[in-house]
Amino acid sequence: MKLKTKDLLTLAELTPKEFVGLIDHSIKLKKELKKGGNKPILKNKTLTMIFQKPSTRTRVSFEIGMYQLGGYAINLSSNDMQLSRGESIEDTAKTLSRYTDCIMARVYEHKLLDKLSEHASVPVINGLSDSFHPCQTLADFMTIKEKKGKLKGLKIAWIGDGNNVCNSMIYGAALSGVNMSIATPKGFEPDKTVVKESKKSTNIELTTDPLVATKNADVVVTDTYFSIHNNDSKRIKKFLPKYQVNSKLMNTAKKNAIFMHCLPAKRNQEVTSSVIDSSQSVVWDEAENRLHTQKALLVALIRA
Repeated sequence: MKLKTKDLLTLAELTPKEFVGLIDHSIKLKKELKKGGNKPILKNKTLTMIFQKPSTRTRVSFEIGMYQLGGYAINLSSNDMQLSRGESIEDTAKTLSRYTDCIMARVYEHKLLDKLSEHASVPVINGLSDSFHPCQTLADFMTIKEKKGKLKGLKIAWIGDGNNVCNSMIYGAALSGVNMSIATPKGFEPDKTVVKESKKSTNIELTTDPLVATKNADVVVTDTYFSIHNNDSKRIKKFLPKYQVNSKLMNTAKKNAIFMHCLPAKRNQEVTSSVIDSSQSVVWDEAENRLHTQKALLVALIRA
């Protein structure tokens, strides 16, 4: 499939059909890989990856994904580039567009991605910013569809910080007809604009009570309390123990509910080891699926 948008920065650029189509193509590519390998449909195509922030899953999944599709990925940290010496992001975008077929950037401030997108003539993918993490959401919803067999009508309970991952998951819920109940401490709610836009398409509930959020939930999700843009150790007092996903909280969800976390996890902070290592946890499938959804996204943006 070919997307109408040039870039993927938030998920709001997609239509519901495109979002679900990417997930279905990801599942197809996963099955194809297990049967012997993917076709080299991105042969001679290049992906430039810019990392301001360290990464395990984002870097490995994009780099291996390009390789499995016959292409090539180049990894650049900010220190490897003239950005470190003051070259503007606008000039960087124009230069890279002459060399590469796609740019993926993992950045601290989302506005940098907006500038990169505006001045690049090739597709730009948000590999994570302080506001959104769309690639993670694609993998999350692929995992949910694999485990539940559907998306529409399910309930996701989000527990903890209404951060960048939460914002993108809300958009994913709106695009797929999934309901979300989000439990955060006061002052840690997700982006108001994202919530307002998404409520037009599905039910988005905000609460301060984790027990309300997890009631009858099909999926329970959490993330670290320390977002990309905030390392204030004092904030942990706002979350513990009320917003920790433990066995007691999981028991308030449906019996067949699954647990998800984008990783890396701080065990026994936002989630206990008893939950993340339980039979309900699908975090390793979720992590693997980053590979397959990255490939589906790359094909949809790069392939002519």
